[in-house]
Amino acid sequence: MATITTSDGTTLFYKDWGPKDAQPVVFHHGWPLSADDWDNQMLFFLSEGYRVIAHDRRGHGRSDQTDTGNDMDTYAADVAELAKALDLRDAIHIGHSTGGGEVTRYAVRAERGRVAKIILIAAIPPVMVKSDTNPDGVPMDVFNGLRSALETNRAQFYRDLPSGPFYGFNREGATVSQGLIDNWWRQGMNGGAKAHHDCIAVFSETDFTEDLKALTIPVLIIHGEDDQIVPIENAAHKAIKLVNDGTLKTYRGLSHGLFATHPEVVNPDMLAFIRA
Repeated sequence: MATITTSDGTTLFYKDWGPKDAQPVVFHHGWPLSADDWDNQMLFFLSEGYRVIAHDRRGHGRSDQTDTGNDMDTYAADVAELAKALDLRDAIHIGHSTGGGEVTRYAVRAERGRVAKIILIAAIPPVMVKSDTNPDGVPMDVFNGLRSALETNRAQFYRDLPSGPFYGFNREGATVSQGLIDNWWRQGMNGGAKAHHDCIAVFSETDFTEDLKALTIPVLIIHGEDDQIVPIENAAHKAIKLVNDGTLKTYRGLSHGLFATHPEVVNPDMLAFIRA
């Protein structure tokens, strides 16, 4: 397996396909998944001539099941170490959900010349949890419920979430893919329970408001209008007002996992933005 070891001794797994002199497209997965969530997109962009890279975040997939460092600053620092190790320059970074937060935090702190554009898909910025400063956010009880479900029976929880709201399979008339559900469960159960538990606080409570304001590169924000996990009103509709050079693309009726359920719709839109 291709791995790097970070400065704190954590081993991170990654995939790196395609010509090493081609423009890199780097994928950042959501919670609690892995680089495998991007197989369709990696094959698509590889066929378009790009170098494609995806890593398993620490505590997820085939990377070390760390009990420390499960915070957004460390996630972003890990990406910086990967980018340096692979000498990624002028890269496009694409992040889904928690991965969108990781992309945002990394892009603001990246070395000059490392990042050309970013794409945020159903992403968590600016901040999810309800608070005095975010009164229309998601109540903390929701995230406590996720923690409780993970603690009680993680294996069953990781069946229920993709079977229902994650892909919108709980909607009347939905075309259910058992393969997507099974693959979600497989990826989730490969990761570490402690890291996944810690990450619930990371994706719900991290505030990316200042990161979004600080971005100086082009940003494409993609969101399903029927996202039951990261509500569009609390995320994309707010984020687009904070970035300096942003484009918002929304999809009627599509879910949180829209790039997996509808790659034939989302992939060409991402390619057009990259080539613009």
